Amino acid sequence: MKHHLEQLISQALRRLRREGVLDQDLAPEIRIERARDKAHGDYACNIAMVLAKTARCKPRDLAVRIQAALPASDHIDKIEIAGPGFINFHLAPHAFHAVVAQILEAGEAYGHSTAGNGQFVQVEFVSANPTGPLHVGHGRGAAYGAAVADLLVAAGFRVHREYYVNDAGRQMDILATSLWLRYLEQLGEPITFPSNGYQGQYVIDIASALMRKHERIFHQPAGAVMDKLPPDAQGDGSGDKETHIDALIQRCKQLLGEADYRTVFDFGLQAILDDIREDLLDFGVAYEEWFSERSLVAQGIVDRALERLKLSGHVYERDGAWWFRSSSFGDEKDRVLIRENGQATYFAHDIAYHMDKLERGFDRVIDIWGADHHGYVPRVKAALAALGDSPERLDVLLVQFANLYRGGEKVAMSTRSGQFVTLRELREEVGNDAARFFYVMRKCEQHMDFDLDLAKSQSSDNPVYYIQYAHARICSVMRQLEEKGLTLDEAQGLAHLPRLVEDHEQALMMLLARYPETIESAAMSHEPHQVAYFLRDLANALHTYYNAHPFIVDDEALRNARLTLILATRQVIHNGLALLGVSAPETM
Repeated sequence: MKHHLEQLISQALRRLRREGVLDQDLAPEIRIERARDKAHGDYACNIAMVLAKTARCKPRDLAVRIQAALPASDHIDKIEIAGPGFINFHLAPHAFHAVVAQILEAGEAYGHSTAGNGQFVQVEFVSANPTGPLHVGHGRGAAYGAAVADLLVAAGFRVHREYYVNDAGRQMDILATSLWLRYLEQLGEPITFPSNGYQGQYVIDIASALMRKHERIFHQPAGAVMDKLPPDAQGDGSGDKETHIDALIQRCKQLLGEADYRTVFDFGLQAILDDIREDLLDFGVAYEEWFSERSLVAQGIVDRALERLKLSGHVYERDGAWWFRSSSFGDEKDRVLIRENGQATYFAHDIAYHMDKLERGFDRVIDIWGADHHGYVPRVKAALAALGDSPERLDVLLVQFANLYRGGEKVAMSTRSGQFVTLRELREEVGNDAARFFYVMRKCEQHMDFDLDLAKSQSSDNPVYYIQYAHARICSVMRQLEEKGLTLDEAQGLAHLPRLVEDHEQALMMLLARYPETIESAAMSHEPHQVAYFLRDLANALHTYYNAHPFIVDDEALRNARLTLILATRQVIHNGLALLGVSAPETM
């Protein structure tokens, strides 16, 4: 309906341009908003106030002229000018009746639009370091990213979902070293495990698998491993755990040699990556591509990015290292790209990765990162500007960590120490549906407290249960119809929709008409919580209608009209839940 009203306003403005009231080259953005007060109509437009200065007349006078130039529409009952120049539209009742037919005809496609005009968008999300299983914090990024991607598809974008595999760098070296030390422990070596190694049970399990496959081929005596290392951090504060772990990594590489070290490294990487892939697929999250960080070096992308930056004059050499002049773009200091030892920094890899993204032809790139990366955003955008690319093509959405509560108490988590609740454990406890829905109920930048007890409850306080129950209730009504030996005459139901004059019926039809604009708004603003809120409102309207009026009545025309309306409601609930990765059960 918003699009219909936009078209009417657009036609009125064209007429006023022809009449010389408005400049010929004027092409303003037309915004139709839902009226906050039903007394002011169903929709309102402020275009007269936007154009008043250009038209050299008072906003209210221009609103009158726009109203007079509007083409006739059967969907509009009344148009009023309000306040300083708002154009308020009161829709005719049958405008909402048409929505029911549209829903039943479009089915799963109802709510989809062409707003994206086929733009090619890459959405990169989760991209957790493959150093351990996904935990509940990663789950929020997964649910949010998947919902954003699906909403963009529904809004007419082409979407490429991507996971950036951080298969290089220090954290992966710490994992490989942790794995090898656990392997040596299982061979009976008295290893003193580093305080900041990866200590979860999963590392021990992977070490057991490594030993089963390769037996003693990577064995080294504990004395050779631990001899003359700098001290680890102790309870009294002595030692330096970071210096200690770095020395252990170097000892691991020296004793194993390049080939064997790579075997251990890749064994741990692949085991964890396979687990992540399986976990996400079971969570309903799939990708078009898993992009390897190592490929940036292997394919010369990092070198090419550095050369482009050198040519742009934004890179300089100092003390044997190469620096990016990020201070020229508002950063607090310049950043190292290539260290004195010739190793590229993580930032250099990130620049190369984003350069490659834009070179692959995406119109827009959306990164979904943890909120702790907020300071990194302007740095990456600065690098794109230095490369000669438009930073506006990159959107970074920051997702706050999800705090988990069980029994009213917060659950502490730390990946390195192995003390965390995995996404798999969460799914097993509350189910995929509750997890996917709860994760997107808030704006991504808002802190989230995930209440396990609420997510498992079967009550109206649990929003996902409440919405799914609305869908199941409608399915139950259709089963009751069949049990009574009756059938639905959809054509008769559509023909008699004007008989649906109850307030509950009018409210339900108005909500159904709002669904397409909700989907478009949620997609454009990257806010799947809008869909969650809408579905809660729709479920509430359905439950209220169900409790107030019988559907299977003796009056055949009225019965078919009511059944047609609730079938359309069922379809919209199904469509909305699907976009959030949630099922729509027929029985509960």
